[in-house]
Amino acid sequence: MQHHSAGAGQNSKGTGAERPRRVMFYSHDTFGLGHLRRSRALASALTASHPGTSAIILTGSPIAGRFTFPEKVDHVRLPGVSKLPDGSYISQTLGLDIDDTTALRSGLIQTAIEQYDPDLLIVDKEPTGFRGELLPTLEWLERRGTTRCVLGLRDVLDEATVLRAEWKRKGAVEATERFYDEIWVYGPRTFYDPTEGLPLSDAARERIHWTGYLRREVTDEADIPEEPYVLITPGGGGDGRTMVDQVIAAYEADPELSPRAMLVYGPFLSGEVREAFDDRVEKLNGRVTAVGFDARIEALFAGAQGVVCMGGYNTFCEVLSFDQRAVIVPRTVPRLEQWIRASRAEELGLVRMLDESRDGMTPEAMIAAIRGLPSQARPSEAGADGLLDGLDVVVRRAEALVSGT
Repeated sequence: MQHHSAGAGQNSKGTGAERPRRVMFYSHDTFGLGHLRRSRALASALTASHPGTSAIILTGSPIAGRFTFPEKVDHVRLPGVSKLPDGSYISQTLGLDIDDTTALRSGLIQTAIEQYDPDLLIVDKEPTGFRGELLPTLEWLERRGTTRCVLGLRDVLDEATVLRAEWKRKGAVEATERFYDEIWVYGPRTFYDPTEGLPLSDAARERIHWTGYLRREVTDEADIPEEPYVLITPGGGGDGRTMVDQVIAAYEADPELSPRAMLVYGPFLSGEVREAFDDRVEKLNGRVTAVGFDARIEALFAGAQGVVCMGGYNTFCEVLSFDQRAVIVPRTVPRLEQWIRASRAEELGLVRMLDESRDGMTPEAMIAAIRGLPSQARPSEAGADGLLDGLDVVVRRAEALVSGT
C-alpha cells in the first residue's frame, strides 16, 4: 500500500499554487475495444466534473485513432501486440520479439507518466500491466509518493479458479496489495464479485469500492435508419463470427422475420469472413444491412427496437443505459466472463440469454429470440436504473482520493 506525502495536486515546482488536475489511464488493449471504451467513458466523466482536469489514456488498441475523444482527453498509442490462438503474443507491426516489444512499451509508459506527472493513475484490469510492463513505473511512483493509484476492475473477470491461477502467475495479488490505494469494481455488489476466490487480504478488500455500471449517453449523432430495426452487434467483432452467422441464417431461413436487422460487424471482424457475410446480406434485399465499424454506436443503441449482442462489459452497459430489450449470445472461450455476466443478468430479469448448451446455436433459436424481443421486459422493469451510478461514484472517489478528504 502506498504512502503519500502531502501536496499531491500542488504545483510540482513547489510554489504551492494549485495546478490543474491530471489523470492518467493505463489500458493494455491487446485485443478488442473494451478497455479503451471503458477508459474513454471514465476520462470523459472525470474531465467534465472538475474544471481544468485533463486526462491521457495509454492504450495498445490498434484502432484508438478512429475514436473521437472529448476535450481535455488525449491518448498515447503503445506499440500493439496480437494474441495468437495458443495464448502467446507477438508484436503487431514492428518485427520485434515480444520481450523487446514489452520493454519498449514499458519505457514509453514510464516516460509518459514521469513527464505528465499525474495526480491519479487508473489501471484497467491488469495490476502489473501486460507481461509485467507496468511494474517499473509502479515502483517509481511508490518511491515518489505523490500519485494516487487505482485498480479498476470490470464486474466479471473470469471464473474464480482460472482467475486465481492467472493472478498467481502474474504476481497480481502482491501488486494489488502493495501499489494500489483503492480498487474500483465497475459494477454493483449485488450483481457479482469479480474478486471472489482471490487471496486478497482483509485490508485490500476494505479498499474495494463498488461503483455500479458506467452509464452511456449518445455523444455523437449517427444516421439512424428510418424504418424499425433490431441492432446486431458483436462488439469489437474479433470473436463475433458465430453470432453473426446465426443472425444472417435466421433471416435467410424465415422470409417473414422482422423487423429488419442492422448489423455492425465491429472493426476486428474483417477479411474473407466479412466478405462472405456481405455476399449473404446482399441477397436478403435490405432486410439486413451491414456496416463495418461505427464509433457512434450509442445512437444506434438508442434508436433500436431491440438488440442481439455478445456479452462484453461495454455492450452490457449500453443495453442497461438505453433500456434495451436484449438477447445476449455470450462467448465461452477464452474466458467464461461473458457467460457469467449474461447468465446472471438473465437470472435478474435484465436480458435474455441464448446459451449454446441450453438453446442451441441454430437459426430456429435465433428466429424465436428475435421474434420474442417485442414481448420481452425492458431492463428498467427489473430495476436496472439503480445499477447505473458508476460514473458519479467514480467522480466522487477520485475527488476524495486526490484531495485527501
